[in-house]
Amino acid sequence: MIRVCFLLLCSSILTATGLKAQLVRISAANEAIMRSQQDSLKLLSETILRGRDEGARQVANDRFIPKLVQALKTPGSFYFKFDSLTTISIQYPSDSSFRIFSWGLEQETSFYHHYGAIQMRTDSGNLKLFPLFDRSDYINNPDTITSNKAWYGCMYYKVLHRRYFNKDYYTLFGWDANNIRSQKKMIDMLSFKDGEPVFGGPFFSFAEDTVPKRTRNRFILEYKKDATISLSYNPQMDMIVYDHLISETNQPAKPSTFVPDLDYEGFKWKTGKWVHIEKVFHDALPQGQVPVSKPMNQKEKRMTNPRTAEDINKEILKSQQQKSKKQ
Repeated sequence: MIRVCFLLLCSSILTATGLKAQLVRISAANEAIMRSQQDSLKLLSETILRGRDEGARQVANDRFIPKLVQALKTPGSFYFKFDSLTTISIQYPSDSSFRIFSWGLEQETSFYHHYGAIQMRTDSGNLKLFPLFDRSDYINNPDTITSNKAWYGCMYYKVLHRRYFNKDYYTLFGWDANNIRSQKKMIDMLSFKDGEPVFGGPFFSFAEDTVPKRTRNRFILEYKKDATISLSYNPQMDMIVYDHLISETNQPAKPSTFVPDLDYEGFKWKTGKWVHIEKVFHDALPQGQVPVSKPMNQKEKRMTNPRTAEDINKEILKSQQQKSKKQ
């Protein structure tokens, strides 16, 4: 069985405000306690990813969860970054109102089951935690609004914060290694109703398309296992940009055949919704800014600093320029 290394799309960095709060909100004694707990969590988290078989990985996971909860019960734990847990994704929104832990466990069938939790920031420093229960394998219609008890599981790599009519909405970018044939990237919406997390909602509008389509509750891209695609927020353009996909075998009913075709689509935040943009770029893309022409070697995927298609092509272009200078 080919082991697919998890892309830990961990881009979370505490803001200066968050760093300042960390110095105030967690005592030196509690930080020392958590640092000791982190050492054992680190060993277990690495086994969850690299364990010799599903049994070993599952045992490590079953031990990791209660130990993590125990650590989070330490007063002020929200301000401890767990910077040694490099195989667990920990993401913060810009307002630092919560953080979300997520990770995946590979099964012998090459399918993945995900685990996670949302830790809320509290004024008292006491723990307020929402465990996330992955029910994606049992959700017949993925375009549904769910709770933390019926979570559409994935590993999150970015969180965007938006406000509309004095309500906070959080856009979650996730990745799912899925199975031996395909993988997925997705955008989900997180909001809170009566203090409880709600996943999904009518936030993805296709009303401005040439042929308008129904609004979706979450947006999912499934594509070929060996393909590399981009799905992220572009701050310069203030929009979500992602690769347009086509079937390389002319089988549009089989997402496992989908690959990038050098074009891009996107979403723009308008009046409380992400409105679909059919074509982001109307001119030819600069060299080095198009999807890779061949699959990326799975063994070369970086655990803590994963690369998009654009990143890979920039490296290729830079290498070619250096070779030209030497010649």
